[in-house]
Amino acid sequence: MENDVQYRTATVSDTGLILFFIRALADHVKKLDEVTVTEEAIRHWLFEEHRAEVLFAVKDGQEVGFALYFYMFSTFSGKPVLFLEDFYVLPQYRGNGYGKGILGELARIALQGGCGRMEWHCLDWNKPSIEFYLSLGARVEDDFSVYSLSGDALRHMAEEPRDAAANG
Repeated sequence: MENDVQYRTATVSDTGLILFFIRALADHVKKLDEVTVTEEAIRHWLFEEHRAEVLFAVKDGQEVGFALYFYMFSTFSGKPVLFLEDFYVLPQYRGNGYGKGILGELARIALQGGCGRMEWHCLDWNKPSIEFYLSLGARVEDDFSVYSLSGDALRHMAEEPRDAAANG
């Protein structure tokens, strides 16, 4: 059960393990073909540039779940926001409270860091996860849509002349 799990922050020696969890999550959400990250990129961005952090749930010396998170800032509240980018518990360990434990540990980290909230995304079709989050008291932000620029669209936007971008 959850009370016999420990939590630890990832170190650079966990780079391969982090990639394993990222790939397992991507496979679970049917997006494995989108994973292009390498161990070198993880090492650089997480442990050299410190752009994100990883928390592991550990049961009997075995990592059973992970969360990759970083901080944003809320201009309305004037407080940081802990953004949960990736969250995954290995299938054979689900139903034992480890996911709830990871979120609880992240909530403690958020509060200790002065955060006003935690935030994350969930795929619309992932009903078990949605039900789980709602059961914890999370709410769906229905008045927001997620937008992103990537690939050619991102490059095109970056190449726009600055005066053209300022005009509209």
